Amino acid sequence: MDSIPAGAWAALIGLVTGCILGLAARLGDFCTLGAVESAIYGEDQRRLRMWGVVLGTGIAATFLLAATGRIDLSLTPYHSIAWNPLASILGGGLFGYGMALAGNCGFGALARFGGGDLRSLVVVVVISIMGFVTLSGPLAPLRDWAFPQEPSEGMQGVAHLLGGLFGLPVLAVALAIAAGFIAWGVAHAPLRAEPRRIGWGMAAGLAIAGALWGMSHLNELSFGAVDVEGHTFTAPLGRTLMWLMTASAGGLSFSVGSVLGVLLGAWIGSWHKGSFRWEACEDPRELGRQVGGAALMGIGGVVAMGCSIGQGVTGFSTLAYSAPVTLMAIYAGAFLGLKRLIAGFQPD
Repeated sequence: MDSIPAGAWAALIGLVTGCILGLAARLGDFCTLGAVESAIYGEDQRRLRMWGVVLGTGIAATFLLAATGRIDLSLTPYHSIAWNPLASILGGGLFGYGMALAGNCGFGALARFGGGDLRSLVVVVVISIMGFVTLSGPLAPLRDWAFPQEPSEGMQGVAHLLGGLFGLPVLAVALAIAAGFIAWGVAHAPLRAEPRRIGWGMAAGLAIAGALWGMSHLNELSFGAVDVEGHTFTAPLGRTLMWLMTASAGGLSFSVGSVLGVLLGAWIGSWHKGSFRWEACEDPRELGRQVGGAALMGIGGVVAMGCSIGQGVTGFSTLAYSAPVTLMAIYAGAFLGLKRLIAGFQPD
């Protein structure tokens, strides 16, 4: 801490754990929209059930670290800012619908760009711009008025609620929930037949918890100068873009390391599989749809205080109230968006 700035340490934590997430996306096929799409229209639940492994591992690791004092859950934004259910529902639904139109979420677009898909670069840039438009630009006053962010009055977690109601240790409740998710995931025989997916699902969950652990430790060492944050891919895309252009927007930070880490991991994974290839958009209508979807994701992700990874995995690993509501809203929005896309290609 005396020789290396705290921001550089935060970026390193984001880079290492983000790289694991990028590898999980390319080598383990970890993808939000892909899970929804294949389960509903492909009758293939392997990617969806993989989410059970990711969430179960993330919850178990996060609460074990919290129980030993390694992670302070109260300092994460999911517990320190009062939950607004309407923001989770509307923001999550908007994000999910935009995700279906764009063909990927922010995390998925980073992973695809790491594999050579230039179309995903457009999605990443538009999410970055619209996220900042909503966070601190022209739409910020409207967002502040409609969805004010106030400090919470205590822990906003399912495990804490159930533990208090039934007189059980919070860790025991969290581990039971984690076991349920993992059991649901591996109960699917086709997923059990692919230990690669299970392994990368566990790696992704551990990367999420590891980021919270590292940032909690850094927060302590820096005497609160560095916030406790985890992986999310809406506003951090904008911060990274600003940093790359001007070295501003907060300077080198966890957000920058996280985004670059996912890109690095996806690039390594795609080269390892031999699947790296340059791709571009040939249909202007497709590009327009992707731009519109990315804009919706930028707005929705900021309103919901997290994306499919930010709320859906990082927030869920802390068992915050906002996480399951936002994730269900994202899934519902994605379902409507996919249905609209498919209906649009049907003959009249």
